[in-house]
Amino acid sequence: MTWKSLPVDFLHDQKDIWFTFPGHLAHGHHWVPVLAVAGVTAGLIFADPHVMPYFRSHSKNIDKVNDVFDPMITTAEVIALPAGLLTAGYIRHDPYQVSTGLMGALAYGDTVTVNLVTKAITRRERPSDIPTGGSYEGTFFNGGKSPLKGSSFPSGHATAAFSVATVVSYRYRNHKWVPWLAYGMATAIGLSRIATEAHFPSDVFLGSAIGYSVARFQTVRPQ
Repeated sequence: MTWKSLPVDFLHDQKDIWFTFPGHLAHGHHWVPVLAVAGVTAGLIFADPHVMPYFRSHSKNIDKVNDVFDPMITTAEVIALPAGLLTAGYIRHDPYQVSTGLMGALAYGDTVTVNLVTKAITRRERPSDIPTGGSYEGTFFNGGKSPLKGSSFPSGHATAAFSVATVVSYRYRNHKWVPWLAYGMATAIGLSRIATEAHFPSDVFLGSAIGYSVARFQTVRPQ
């Protein structure tokens, strides 16, 4: 992958995501993983109102941990990985490393479109928007006037973190420690979004599933 091919690859991926993949579903393909993700997501949506009060009541116990996973910090961490690979690749004259960094950026772009469209449709309130003592029920289609700002479902941070982690893990799968480190960091970022009341567990799970699935089966497909 090169800078020159990046825009074309992005447009090709979007075509596959929004047109080719639904066509495969219509012909009976990929239903098992799709239904599995949908089932787990539905179960977590049911559990969300019962889980979130625990995190609100214990939020002060993990204030210092949450400070480490500030939204701006975690966004920078996700971006830093492909950017770091690009920089190191150019310094070392390593085309494979440069290509991996570009793939990480492509995966970020591939998944952010899915994330934003889903947010615009679902317009879910964030847990932090619920007043103390309020109900966590009825959060969908209630996320304010803007279709994107404040919409909670799915988690953008989880989507981005798992998309980049999947690219790096796949490209460096021969180094056994790389997937553990990459997915470990992505998981920590996802869980931090629940602990900070920025997202419900179902938001984080679906975001993670989108990030992994799009990156693994679209971005890093045989080039």
